[in-house]
Amino acid sequence: MTDQDFNENDNEQALFHAAMHDVMRLPASNTVIQRNSPVSPLPRKKISEDTAVVDDMLSDHISIEIEAGDEWSYTQPGMSHQTLKRLRRGHWRIQQTLDLHGFTRDEARQELNIFLTDCLRKNYRCVRVIHGKGLSSQNREPVLKTRIGNWLIQRTDVLAFCQARPEEGGSGAVVILLKAARSS
Repeated sequence: MTDQDFNENDNEQALFHAAMHDVMRLPASNTVIQRNSPVSPLPRKKISEDTAVVDDMLSDHISIEIEAGDEWSYTQPGMSHQTLKRLRRGHWRIQQTLDLHGFTRDEARQELNIFLTDCLRKNYRCVRVIHGKGLSSQNREPVLKTRIGNWLIQRTDVLAFCQARPEEGGSGAVVILLKAARSS
């Protein structure tokens, strides 16, 4: 090292000390200050286990009868008919949509459960599921429509559902009203 290097080093130290002259050392503390996380962590394993349990619980043997072309709907027992009227009229804004075109029955059931669980976690109240009109199916009948209705009536977090309005998919989609999140 040359004399110039020592002088530059001394100058840097002098500048640093001048900048820090009125800084005081904080007292030592054995406590850690934790800040609230804006997003609570979700254990992925728990969510997948919950979804698997719901998948196992949803039966294909419980059914509601839907005639081809019928506008169908459902409300949980004890729910007001006014709730269904509001849902049909678009009182709640659709906050999320799931499109099940091209899914098999088992894939659709799994996707529906994952979707609804995620929507509940995000506190969405009104969602839409597009199941298709069945125009490409073997008998030109909707394959998933009745199954989705049957699965939805088995979920306690589904308050009501009805066929979507024409601009939202009509007979090829269903609009679902979910339970509100409990406030803590």
